[in-house]
Amino acid sequence: MARQALIVVDIQNDYFPQGKWPLAGVDAAADNAARLIAAFREAGDPVIHIRHEFTSADAPFFTPGSEGAKLHPKVLNRADEPVVLKHFVNAFRETELQSVLDEQDIKALVVVGSMSHMCIDGVVRAAADLGYTVTVIHDACATRDLEFNGLTVPAAHVHAAFMSSLGFAYASVVSAEEFLNARH
Repeated sequence: MARQALIVVDIQNDYFPQGKWPLAGVDAAADNAARLIAAFREAGDPVIHIRHEFTSADAPFFTPGSEGAKLHPKVLNRADEPVVLKHFVNAFRETELQSVLDEQDIKALVVVGSMSHMCIDGVVRAAADLGYTVTVIHDACATRDLEFNGLTVPAAHVHAAFMSSLGFAYASVVSAEEFLNARH
């Protein structure tokens, strides 16, 4: 089996109820992400955290140096786990993510985090295009309601549409329970 790493994307304070950009179901998704982190740590598999900061102080959330831009306590990295800082949707763009993966000969990625329709979508598509085998843990990801042309799209529908799209051509999309059961 190819060496795999868990990629924990943008599970940061601003996405939680007291933050600037709360997501639907974020606590449950973070709890599932924490379960995956524990399983990867127990197995000795790498866990790589991604943290987003916008470059402008007037950003709607994840402002540089803010409490909201910090990793959420449920998923804090250990000292031996890298935190890749990014400024774009795609975690591979202008970051050291690919070199971190290459240094550890990682060929397969398991992705959890936020937001399903933005940074999860971006990193999964980029990873697949770069040749990684990708698994997305759908119930360890969160998003929010969106609006388009006067129509509100509920978060559950946004999430389902993006998971369906990723599962069609870019990744295996499974629940935390399915993934953890398959590891044993």
